[in-house]
Amino acid sequence: MTALDDNISKLDGYLARFRETGIPNRIAGQDKAGSAGVFQSTSPVDKSVICDVAHGTAEDIDTAANAAHAAFAAWRDMPALERRKILINVAEGIEARAEEIALCECWDTGQAYRFMSKAALRGAENFRYFADQVVQARDGQHLQSPTLLNITTRKPIGPVGVITPWNTPFMLSTWKIAPALAAGCTVVHKPAEASPLTARLLVEIAEEAGLPPGVLNTVNGFGEGAGKALCEHPMIKAIAFVGESRTGSLITRQGADTLKRNHLELGGKNPVIVFDDADLDRALDAVIFMIYSINGERCTSSSRLLVQDTIREEFEAKLVARVNNIKVGHPLDPATEIGPLVTEEHYNKVTSYFDIAIEDGATVAAGGEKVGEKVGDEGYFVRPTLFTNANNQMRIAQEEIFGPVLTSIPFSTEDEALQIANDIDYGLTGYVWTNDLTRALRFTDKLEAGMIWVNSENVRHLPTPFGGVKASGIGRDGGDWSFEFYMEQKHIGFATGQHKITRLGAQ
Repeated sequence: MTALDDNISKLDGYLARFRETGIPNRIAGQDKAGSAGVFQSTSPVDKSVICDVAHGTAEDIDTAANAAHAAFAAWRDMPALERRKILINVAEGIEARAEEIALCECWDTGQAYRFMSKAALRGAENFRYFADQVVQARDGQHLQSPTLLNITTRKPIGPVGVITPWNTPFMLSTWKIAPALAAGCTVVHKPAEASPLTARLLVEIAEEAGLPPGVLNTVNGFGEGAGKALCEHPMIKAIAFVGESRTGSLITRQGADTLKRNHLELGGKNPVIVFDDADLDRALDAVIFMIYSINGERCTSSSRLLVQDTIREEFEAKLVARVNNIKVGHPLDPATEIGPLVTEEHYNKVTSYFDIAIEDGATVAAGGEKVGEKVGDEGYFVRPTLFTNANNQMRIAQEEIFGPVLTSIPFSTEDEALQIANDIDYGLTGYVWTNDLTRALRFTDKLEAGMIWVNSENVRHLPTPFGGVKASGIGRDGGDWSFEFYMEQKHIGFATGQHKITRLGAQ
């Protein structure tokens, strides 16, 4: 039996119960049917039906919000060490079921097993990291003034909504939910309708770890129904969202009447700038990894390559050879580097840019085609694609494609590179490759991005802030920045003496 056959056999075992019972909503520790019945979840590998999923609506969101509200006070007031222990138990539960999570996520999203096996463990790291911050999360400051002893503290904001995307959904769910729970908030989670499987696994693991009923509630459904109701619900005090910039704008409007606090982690069209003095072999590896790993379906992907004209021809030639050698295949095959795209709608969007590139006048130097019978005509497979002879005004340079598609743009000078890099609506990440430290300091200071890596791919460090500028979002995740979102600051001033108080109306 091959490794692929073994993984398929294991997956069948994990999916058996879902094929029989479907995926219900989970509210206040109980399985609940969806008010609108069910919808079907399908696999992008072969378009087969995975299972029925509860179709939640505003009615289900209201039930979940009330459950989160009812559970909030007890969870908020639970001693910090007890909450920490539960969150550590969640991390250990994720680690124990990491294979199940990874295999289900591959089948649900099309992501390659080589990446999803690590993503599941990153989810455990998220819970473990924020569990370790629980004890000091509410610590404040001592701010002395001439007449007052001023102290600050933080309190959890209340029940919050978490809306997560279909790309690496398990890891991104833990990224949002772990700090919310560590802060003392309760959660209503609305996972992406295209990838509901591992959200169910997460709430199971959390409750088995000792999380009280109602602290984490999961409602499946669609954005225009369940998602909109979550953003509008008056008991939900904040919305944490990962997804498209257009949807982020809708969420802002939907939460306006209830003055929702929003954290929006949105799209990107991120530049990787390669100067001619860089370590070009390492730069090549990083350029390829940051656009073609995870099927290119990642907000931090470096989808615009800005390469100095003095090295352009040689760099692009090596790039073409490597891109053509990337293995597209079944996501459960450990050798696969790119699997199918997540849905038919997204597949059609990504492949539409093959024609758009030609219409714009660019060259399709690699890929630019759908994958045929050898991998499976039934799935949403595409070749990793490279566009060259492009400029920054083309649609392929300005629009977020969100697939394994890279656009290469030449530049001559540092000033030109900076102008091209910043000439975009987005500002999530940037990657700079140069061995000139002074240039790196100068360039990163002016590059319009929330996160920048110099001579490195995206290497995430949980205590650091994660987020973008411009159309790439509002707010920051990571470390204490996550607690700032999920908690309210409180100031208390104690008089230290009999300071003079102005006496109005006194004789």
